[in-house]
Amino acid sequence: MLLTPFEWTIAKRYMLPGRGEAFIALVAGISLAAVMLGVAALVIVMSVMNGFRAELLDKIVGLNGHAIIQAYGGRLDNWQSILADVEKTPGVVRASPLIEQPLLGNFNGRVEAVLVRGNTLTDIRRLEDKRVSGSLADLQPGAGKVAIGARLAENLGARVGDTITIINPQGRSTPFGTVPREIGYEVAAIFEIGIFDYDQAYVVMPIADAQTLLLTGDSIGMIEVKTTDPDEVTQILEPLQKKLAGRAVISDWKTINASLFEALAVERVAMFVVLSIIVLVAVFNILSSLIMLVRAKTRDIAIMRTMGATRKSLLRIFVTLGFVIGALGTAAGLLLGFVFLFFRQPIVHAIERLTGQSLWDPSIRFLTELPSRTDPFETTVICIMALGFSFLATLYPAYRAASTDPVQVLRYE
Repeated sequence: MLLTPFEWTIAKRYMLPGRGEAFIALVAGISLAAVMLGVAALVIVMSVMNGFRAELLDKIVGLNGHAIIQAYGGRLDNWQSILADVEKTPGVVRASPLIEQPLLGNFNGRVEAVLVRGNTLTDIRRLEDKRVSGSLADLQPGAGKVAIGARLAENLGARVGDTITIINPQGRSTPFGTVPREIGYEVAAIFEIGIFDYDQAYVVMPIADAQTLLLTGDSIGMIEVKTTDPDEVTQILEPLQKKLAGRAVISDWKTINASLFEALAVERVAMFVVLSIIVLVAVFNILSSLIMLVRAKTRDIAIMRTMGATRKSLLRIFVTLGFVIGALGTAAGLLLGFVFLFFRQPIVHAIERLTGQSLWDPSIRFLTELPSRTDPFETTVICIMALGFSFLATLYPAYRAASTDPVQVLRYE
């Protein structure tokens, strides 16, 4: 909408009301601040929720792959042939044998539930970027060394070089009953994945050591599969599912974590709708401020009409006024939102120090830090929505201003 010099001059004059119109200026300022806060809240919340989903997916998939192939009964015999079929499947990037078994860990009288994870040496090396201390290269078959999660190390009080005991209840049978199998392993490395539940339970060791500990022979627990596209994992592995019918079942990351990601999706939509109402309320403030401005400027509008101003000119002037308020509020909201997201972790820590409350408990939130990932498309939708609402809010006041009858207003002047 292009304004003539006359229209732009009047619009700039009305953007900064005079002394007698301080209340109108206050309402307009509140409208701008409300739009700013609404847009900022939407950007912050949606970015955090997108970040939470993306980080959770990256960490879960990065550790467990996009799907797992597990035999009925939990033991996969003759797994080499199955592994070969998986690797030949189009769309499969990587397939690795895996053993996972919940057991008990003991160190200096402290006992914790652990999840023993037997990996190939190649998969163990992929934890290098998560390593906090020690050396993953020391984890070799038969070396009697393991890597443990950072939270588990804290709970047990163990450090690199200490020896922890892994207890397997399925031990040797004796005349006096079953004797649990207890084997000591030296802690060679400590890692931090970033998911609390994993960091407080995982004990990683070479797959051959896990087979020895669990007395499983050459069998494994499952095969971990990574594909070219995690969202298309079901379609990619569908031909393989037919081959393995009756022998094993394929579970992808969507099935394994269905309840978690469905809850996140529902919450994401709900938060977007609720926070959009804040922007809508802010737009009503723009509407009310423009209505008050039109009433306060009725005489000026009538004079402009008698001097030749057209209805379209008045319509454009007041639409521009409200739209500028909405645009400035939207821009300020984006800036505020991005600043908050950039300094989100220090802000969280500052609020925790002021209130004495823990706002981000990793044991509840899964992740150790507040995540963020801004989606350009969503940000664009938020801006268009705020600007669209602001434009719609200007139509009624602008129509009232354009409909002013100069004869009625100036009759007794």
